[in-house]
Amino acid sequence: MTDTEKISPSDIEAKFRDVQGQVDTVKDDSKKKVAIGGGAVAAILLLIIYVIGRNAGRKKSTVLEIRRL
Repeated sequence: MTDTEKISPSDIEAKFRDVQGQVDTVKDDSKKKVAIGGGAVAAILLLIIYVIGRNAGRKKSTVLEIRRL
């Protein structure tokens, strides 16, 4: 644009739409990253809980001895 041209409302609207499109793109990318990260954290927590529970079960297991008379 040159100094002699006036800014019209349609120019402003077009620029706002462009900015909004960029914001939407960044928002969608962020949601994907959060979903992937959350899934990874959940999987790691489940693995840790499984291992801890397995070890606790081994420590508390009862040995039963049966004798015939």
